This record gives sequence, structure tokens and C-alpha cells, in this order.
Amino acid sequence: MSAVDLIVVAVYLIGVVWFGARLSRRQAGFHDYFLTGRRIPWWAVMGSIVATETSTVTLISVPGYAFAADLTFLQIAIGYLAGKIIIALVLIPSYFSNELLTAYQLIAKWIGPGFGRVAALMFLGTRTLADGFRLFATGLVFAAVLSTLPGAVSLAACTVPGLLPSNTLLIIGVGLIGVTTLAYTLLGGMTAVIWTDVSQLVIYLGGAAVAVVVLLTSLPGGWEEVITAGASSDKFRLIDFSLDLSRSYTFWSGLLGGAFLTCATHGTDQMFVQRYLCSRSTSDARRALVVSGFVIIVQFVLFLLIGVMLWVYYTAHEPEALLTITREGQLQTDRVFPLFIMSHFPIGLRGLMVAAIVAAAMSTLSSSLNSSAASTIADFYIPCVTNSESDVHYLRMSRWATIGWAVVQMTVAFIAIALSNRVVDEVLAIQSFTGGLMLGLFLIGGLAVTRSRVSIGTALAAGAIATVAIRILTNVSWQWYVVIGSLTILSVNYVIERFRGNTSKGNFVDA
Repeated sequence: MSAVDLIVVAVYLIGVVWFGARLSRRQAGFHDYFLTGRRIPWWAVMGSIVATETSTVTLISVPGYAFAADLTFLQIAIGYLAGKIIIALVLIPSYFSNELLTAYQLIAKWIGPGFGRVAALMFLGTRTLADGFRLFATGLVFAAVLSTLPGAVSLAACTVPGLLPSNTLLIIGVGLIGVTTLAYTLLGGMTAVIWTDVSQLVIYLGGAAVAVVVLLTSLPGGWEEVITAGASSDKFRLIDFSLDLSRSYTFWSGLLGGAFLTCATHGTDQMFVQRYLCSRSTSDARRALVVSGFVIIVQFVLFLLIGVMLWVYYTAHEPEALLTITREGQLQTDRVFPLFIMSHFPIGLRGLMVAAIVAAAMSTLSSSLNSSAASTIADFYIPCVTNSESDVHYLRMSRWATIGWAVVQMTVAFIAIALSNRVVDEVLAIQSFTGGLMLGLFLIGGLAVTRSRVSIGTALAAGAIATVAIRILTNVSWQWYVVIGSLTILSVNYVIERFRGNTSKGNFVDA
């Protein structure tokens, strides 16, 4: 990368920290730190939701999917939209009517504080592992940037015994991204997170638009060549009505699996629920969530079309370049888009695109840190404090909790350096497991007949066993995991309570 590109990336990193410092003056207490005083307009909440669910993996992998296959990935976005509409109608009013700080306080109210803490622990564990590995993935990109600096070779050589020289730059990259994200999240709280998310959304969508322009100018036939070549190879196939449960991205797994997955992630995950609670009203929160579903569809269309254009360009005009990202005879499709960025983007725009990739990651990581701190304080610390403390005390503890989770996630990212890609994939799959379990708890709390600790505990265990069994013993697609886990929990709880003779709706039996 050129000096101009590196300056662009550096200015971006410095800018987000400065922005967080500016917003730190608006915090009057820990409620402002986590909920922004509910001053955020709906369109900013919407942008923050979109930016948070778009990580570096999304920005790189979705074009890679279309490069290798077609547009059927878009089917899951339809399920996402359906899930968001359900959440807007059913759950968002409950969050606002109960004056909550976290999603798990609602579980505690419905079925007891013990189960609220269990849900909070599942959230914290999932966020720590998943986002720690996302930080690792972003470190890979940033390490590539660092490798272009003068003296990078000697810097990489200064490593501890037993550590590969290339990993030195990776550790530095993870550290820089982690510390920068912590800095603006720590200083500005949720206000900084949301407004930085909005700016990051503009940056990475702008980078994607630039990619479209560069690709079209690189193709002699322009858009007409894309349409002709793509149509002849069925790259624009959109719908797959296959009933094979082992296949991902079919119409049914996309619609049903995507809807259940979204109900789990956006309906029960504190990282998203906290955004709704920052809205000025219930109607604003609903509008932000539903509109984000449509924006995500448009965004996926953009990323998928980039993948098709990359396929047309490399197969017709530069197939030999793909040899550089082929390992053991298998093309690594996730590296096709980064390859094009580094080899074809002009000076300055290349730095903008790297900043866009980093922005996509930081929007997720900052949200994770703030929401993890919110759950730690609201679900564990405050209930354990004997005497009520001042807002200043809780604000100070909130910042310490943010620092603590940043250290934990960076530690996970460092550990990931030593793990194989297969282990990384297995750890990230935890999101599908815990999503089904948490959604099951919410279904029991909001829909089930009379509940008891025995039936809920048994149902939760059954849901976990069913999901793990499906994962290990079958080849059912991961898109069905949340469906299987949550419905197993709801069904087992219902059967146990029917057997016990408890049939009146909405009561809790302390037995």
C-alpha cells in the first residue's frame, strides 16, 4: 500500500477515537452511557443496526459466495426481514413497557432471576467467543496493511521464541484494532457506538460502490458483459425450492431458518435490543428495525453483484491471478475481493476500502463491548450490590466492565492465532446453539402455559442436547439449528407441564 493509503487508514482510526472523546461530555450517568438518554433518531438507530450485523466476514464472504455460486444467498435476507417484523410487533413493546436496561431483565421478570442470569451468561459467552474471533479476522486484514510499512520485515523478525514472524504483525494488528475500538467505546458509550456505526455504514457502503465502479471500468464490455456472462452461467439464480435439509440457502431454510435466527439474534441478543431501547419511542424502534430489514436486502444485493462481477472479470480476463489464492487445488473464494482491492484499486481508494473493511469490524466489536458491559452491570453487579450506589459509581463500574470485556475479547483473538480454521468455524457455530436456547426461553416466558423451574430447566437441557445431536449426528444445515433448539424447548416444557397437570396460561409454579 502507498503512503496515501496508510494515511487514509490512520486518519480514520484517529477520527473515531476523537469522535468518542467529543461525545463523552454528554453522559450524566450510566443510563446515558448505555441508553444515550433515548435521544437517538430512528434513522440513526436503523443505520447502527445494519452496521452492527455487517462484519468484515460479511463484506468479504458474501461476494465470495456469489463468485462461487449465485444469488441464492439473498433468500436468507427475506427470512431476516420476516423475523424483524415479528420482533417489531411482539417483543419491542414489551421492552419499552417494562423500562429495561437489558433483554434478560425481561426473562427475569417472566420466569425468574435465575433464568435471566442464565440467558445473560449465554449472551456473554457467545459474544466473547464470536467477537473475539471476528477481531482475529480483522487482525488478518490489518496485518496485511502493516506489512507494507517500511521496516515491516525487521519488525516481524522481533518475535518471541516459537512464534512465527508473520504472527508478530498479526498480534500488533489485533492490538491496534482492539485498543482503538475500546478507546471510542469507553469514552463515548452507546452514543459514540451508534453515531460511529452510522459513519461506518456510509464508509463501507461507499467502498462497495467504489468497487462496483472500478470493476465496471475494468471490464471491456461493462455492465452488458456482466449480464451476458452471468446469465449464461446461471449466476443470477435467486430461488431454490429444494426440500433437502442438508442444503443451506434454500427458500425454506432462508425463510424459516432466517426468521427464527433473526428472532434469536435481534430479539433476544442484548447487542441489538440495547439499540431499540436507545430510540425515542416504541414506534421509532419498530420503524428502525423493519427499515433495517429492507436496507439489508439492498446491501446484500450490492455485495452479491460485486461477487458476480468479480467472477466475470477473473474468469474472462485474469484467471491466472486466482492461482495466488488457491491452496491445495481449492480456490479460497473469501480472498477474491481482497485480491481485487489490493491489485486494482487506485491509490487513496485502496486505503478507503481497507478502512471500510476495518469499519465493518469495529461497528460489531464496539457494540459487543458496550452491550456486554451493560449486561454485566444490570444483570449481575446491580442485583448483587446491597446498598444503592450513585450514578457516578455505576458509570465508573460500567467503564471498568467495558475495559474488562475488551481484554477478554482480545485474549480470545490472540488465542485464535494458534488455532486452525476448522476450530474457528466450530467456535463461531456456538451462535446458532445459544440463539436457539435463548429464543426458547423467551418463547416459554411469553407464550407457554404454567411454568416451573423443573420444566424450564429440563426443556433447556433438552434443547441443548437436540441441537448438539443434530450437529454431530446429521448433516442438517446450520440454518435449522435455532428452529430445532427453540421449538424443542417450547415443546418439552409444554409436555412436562401437561403431564404435571399445570395448564393455566402465564403462571409460574415454584417447583
